[in-house]
Amino acid sequence: MASAHTATALSDARRATRRGRRYRWDLKATPYAYVAPFFVLFGAFGLYPLVYTSWLSLNDVQLFDLNAMSWAGFAHYGELLTSPQFWKALRNTFSLGVISAVPQLLMALGLAHLLNYRLRGALVWRVASLVPYATSIGAAALFFQFVFSRDFGLVNWALHGLDLGRVDWESGTLSSQLAVSAIVIWRWTGYNALLYLAAMQAIPQERYEAAALDGASRWQQFSNVTIPGIRPTIVFTVVISTIGSIQLFGEPLIFGGGPQAVQGGANGQYQTLGLLLYQTGWADGNAGRASALAWLMFLLIVVIALIQAVVARRVRKG
Repeated sequence: MASAHTATALSDARRATRRGRRYRWDLKATPYAYVAPFFVLFGAFGLYPLVYTSWLSLNDVQLFDLNAMSWAGFAHYGELLTSPQFWKALRNTFSLGVISAVPQLLMALGLAHLLNYRLRGALVWRVASLVPYATSIGAAALFFQFVFSRDFGLVNWALHGLDLGRVDWESGTLSSQLAVSAIVIWRWTGYNALLYLAAMQAIPQERYEAAALDGASRWQQFSNVTIPGIRPTIVFTVVISTIGSIQLFGEPLIFGGGPQAVQGGANGQYQTLGLLLYQTGWADGNAGRASALAWLMFLLIVVIALIQAVVARRVRKG
């Protein structure tokens, strides 16, 4: 009997040990199992394309024959950095970013400030501000293509009514960039306004009450309470708008239309880095050079993000 009890006790002890081991492994492995799908998808659709395009950028390879590669080293990067077309596209991207992002964020800030007050039908106004964002790029660009049409556009009709003459919006550098920027501003102002509105509503009302007791006007409350309270959101929207400006593609492509759309007009007056990437990769079929251009755009985004992070840190310290 004693031996039987001893064997049973040993068996129970082994089972308890195995259960404890499984429990410890479960505690350690379960979190990794939950996050594993993200890393699998990121590796397949994020990391692998980065590695593969970096390899393509170092080779002479055509899009329709990716197996035929010849080593080129950093030749594609050198060609791009000495190409007038690349620098023109970079200047266009920068100017379009400034023309579209700065008014867009300022208008979004003012709109959010208005929506932050108790208005009748506030929910309706907030939903209406998101309608442009919900509209597809194609529909918005086609609409603005009609608005800025040289012969039958609404803008030229209004200018003609004011005896200011007609403008060929697509042919000029500044005019075409203003037209493309109008599409970007129209689409993204409401979205950024709702981001600012959410940040404004998170500011404690006691700050406004204390400012009002100190005799601060509405403008002083806005500049000294609201702006500092939503500063992280402002930095976030600036970074996102900068990245979006560098990746600008759909608006200028559909706005131009026709065979010159990828070229950004007859003289490349509104060709962005995104359009140049599409032209190099798909129209010309040069996968190696297009990959190098994609990496230059990626590095440009990283540099701008680092600069903005440093500036934001100094502003917070100040």
